[in-house]
Amino acid sequence: MNILLCCAAGMSTSLLVRKMNQISLDQGENNKIWAVPGDVVYKHIKDADIILLGPQVRHLLPELKKLGEEKGIPVDVINTVHYGTCNGVEVLKYAKLLKNK
Repeated sequence: MNILLCCAAGMSTSLLVRKMNQISLDQGENNKIWAVPGDVVYKHIKDADIILLGPQVRHLLPELKKLGEEKGIPVDVINTVHYGTCNGVEVLKYAKLLKNK
């Protein structure tokens, strides 16, 4: 599964990506997880199965959700607490849940 995280500057999100990648490896999964700033997320949509937005860029949700629907890609905002605590386990679980809906 290809999980694209959308952020503002990438500082906090890069920590979350590292944690999610480690958890994915520990679970024996071959997920591609990466983050890009909101202004370039459109260039990466074609490579994503899921798009998760950092809470600080939630204003992009309506536009990205519409684009995601057109391409069959679930788009949602990461839970603020999970994002703030870099809870990679919960964010990865949520991505799987979105993919299986």
